[in-house]
Amino acid sequence: MNTPAGPPPAVRPYGDTTDDGMVQLSFTLPLPHAPLAEAAALQLARTMGIDRPLLVHARPVGTEFSFFVVYGAVVHRVELDTVDVVEREYPLLSAQEVDETVHQGLGRELVVVGACIGTDAHTVGIDAILNIKGFAGQKGLEYYHSMRVVNLGAQVAVADLVHRAVSERADAVLVSQAVTQRDAHLANVRELSAELDAAYAGRRRPLLVVGGPRFDPAMAAELGADRVFGRGTTPDDVASYLAHALTRERAAAMDDRSAV
Repeated sequence: MNTPAGPPPAVRPYGDTTDDGMVQLSFTLPLPHAPLAEAAALQLARTMGIDRPLLVHARPVGTEFSFFVVYGAVVHRVELDTVDVVEREYPLLSAQEVDETVHQGLGRELVVVGACIGTDAHTVGIDAILNIKGFAGQKGLEYYHSMRVVNLGAQVAVADLVHRAVSERADAVLVSQAVTQRDAHLANVRELSAELDAAYAGRRRPLLVVGGPRFDPAMAAELGADRVFGRGTTPDDVASYLAHALTRERAAAMDDRSAV
């Protein structure tokens, strides 16, 4: 019986044939559509490591900008042993299993306060996780018998979210961010983390869980968050994490008290 081969040590993109490195790249340059702009687009592609780039599409965007699509082979490859991946370290639970885990671990409801902060008015993400109708055929956290959910909606000031988390005695604060211009999503989360630290000085603060399509799950520590979820996250991902993290934290606290 043949043993399936594992992944290769390094990979390149696949276009027409294996390992040919072919990619398609699109971008806009702040130049009127003219031969100079097209030449600049090809030079940019070569500088980025694309070998013999082909300009397969070019069109003006207004009078001062041009949009390009470039096709070619990248000279780079990815060494897989250097890639950082945030693996899920907890089991994915059903709604019933989450409820049982929370009730046994906490002995009460798990309180979740969620919002879109700053100027972000995109509630699709936070509603998909919190609202009972959920997302991708999965019920949101409002469906869980073990959770009490407070959804503050859109454009919530950081200070207001922190105040509400304190008054609700939140176990977890969930934040969804879709607005990413000038890295606003990163700045907002860092501000929220700092405000939570200040409000809960000397006390255990709620878990800070962040999600959005432009977040890198590996950035949790850098942002001061406990967990970062990226594109494609579903309610059971978040519910399973909360059940795992909070019951584990409660067990660790009980162990500390018994050791005193």
